[in-house]
Amino acid sequence: MVRYGPMPSVVLALLLTAGAGLPGFGERQASIPPIQLMAMTELKSGDMGHYRVTARINHSDIDVMVDTGASVVALSYEDAQKAGLHPNTLDYTIPVSTANGVVNAARATLDKVEIDTVRVENVDAMVLPEGALNGTLLGMSFLSKLDSFKSEGGVLTLKN
Repeated sequence: MVRYGPMPSVVLALLLTAGAGLPGFGERQASIPPIQLMAMTELKSGDMGHYRVTARINHSDIDVMVDTGASVVALSYEDAQKAGLHPNTLDYTIPVSTANGVVNAARATLDKVEIDTVRVENVDAMVLPEGALNGTLLGMSFLSKLDSFKSEGGVLTLKN
């Protein structure tokens, strides 16, 4: 009869402990974000066919209107404050046309814009002076960074 001694019991105990979650064991794997192959969301049109949604811009929830006719993301002064852009320190030197005429806007870069699971980083934007814009328009500087977007039957589909 062959006697193995305590070795197999120790090995078995270590395996069971590791499998049950030894502190520090496997933490490195837990910090790796899951791979997302494709993010997609669908927005239903509301009043007068507009697509309004709450977007997460630089870690702040901001109500926006997705506007394929706007060449860039245009933030109101107030929404720029929410997004942490410090609009009182920006340089308003870029003339832009609005429904109310021409005003000078300031360039900005948004670290991150998220709608549901769709996420885009480093988005060019313009901040308009206080009172020049009610709300924020999510324009082509956001949309063009997506893999695709499509409006069909009152539903705007965003894919990234």
